Amino acid sequence: MRRSIASFTMLIVLLSFMMFGTTTYSAEPIKIGFNLEMTGAVAGYGQMGWEGAQLIKELVPLEVLGRPVQFVLVDNKSDRVESSNATSRLIEREKVVAIIGPMISGSMMAAGDICEKKQVPILGPASTNPLTTQGKKYVFRACYTDSFQAKIAAKYAYEDLGARKAAVLFDISNDYCVALGQYFKDSFESLGGKIVAFTPCNAGDQDFSAQLTAIKTQNPDVIYLPNYYEEVGLILRQAKDLGLKQPMISADGVDVPEIFEIAGPAIEGLMHTAHWHEKAGITDIGKKYITAYNAKHSGKEVNSFGALTADCVLMVLDAIKRAGSADPKKIRDALEATENLEVVTGYLSIEKGDAVKGAVIREARGGKWAFKSVVSP
Repeated sequence: MRRSIASFTMLIVLLSFMMFGTTTYSAEPIKIGFNLEMTGAVAGYGQMGWEGAQLIKELVPLEVLGRPVQFVLVDNKSDRVESSNATSRLIEREKVVAIIGPMISGSMMAAGDICEKKQVPILGPASTNPLTTQGKKYVFRACYTDSFQAKIAAKYAYEDLGARKAAVLFDISNDYCVALGQYFKDSFESLGGKIVAFTPCNAGDQDFSAQLTAIKTQNPDVIYLPNYYEEVGLILRQAKDLGLKQPMISADGVDVPEIFEIAGPAIEGLMHTAHWHEKAGITDIGKKYITAYNAKHSGKEVNSFGALTADCVLMVLDAIKRAGSADPKKIRDALEATENLEVVTGYLSIEKGDAVKGAVIREARGGKWAFKSVVSP
């Protein structure tokens, strides 16, 4: 009898242990990886993105399918090779179910190739190069494409500014800048405009006087600068010194606070295509994000890169819920089926990996980006 009782007790203990083990496993965190530029040449983008990810954690429950959600951050150092290494680490060592970032297109494409092979979804908050998602099943973006923003810039220059002659000064060493420059050229010419200068420069250049002098002799009505903020800031200073007074338009690569310091007063009047502006915040979560950001970061302007990264978090959480699973393949299927999802920057649908959403035109005024208009696709 004692043996029977002892055996029964051991059985209860064993069953309890098994049940406890199952409960512990089900409560294991679902990991979302972040592959961001926290240091290096474009650290401003990644730092703002991580800031947005941290803020959205305070606004929505970080629990899905009864399990906590954990963020795992790896710094890609603004480097394409490091971005690939970070992707492999997040998938193989950290066992993440999805990755958010990198920010810039070249690094995002390198990371996307790995995610495609490993069948783990990756979302680019601000990767605008059309090639980012082309031919990929596991690569997504929360932003518009370069072809779209360049078309909007060309249309704005031709129709709103009345420009008929345009010059383009682009960084030939960067895929993002080259693509934007070419898309602008094609769009502007298709509208009936003429490109009077299509001039290359290189990332890291400090002196743009030769290119700007050549552009000045062509007397364009508008100058398009599809480059990152460090180059654009210097170009603006030198253009002012040379007496160029034409309106200038840039792209989303200038959407960092640092450009106001680099360019100084020369930035006044610069326009650019942007992913968002706080005055364009129309969703409930967008309004909450703006209020929370202003309370937490008093004196700082709400930025697009943080908002877009928050959008990516909301996209992944929504996909996991709809998939009813933390299986990366099922999350991928749910991401592709995203339709009219309410995110920080508006309402978003996915079509072949790309976000279907509008663009914002902003202008530098008095040390801040002023909202001009929203242009829908």
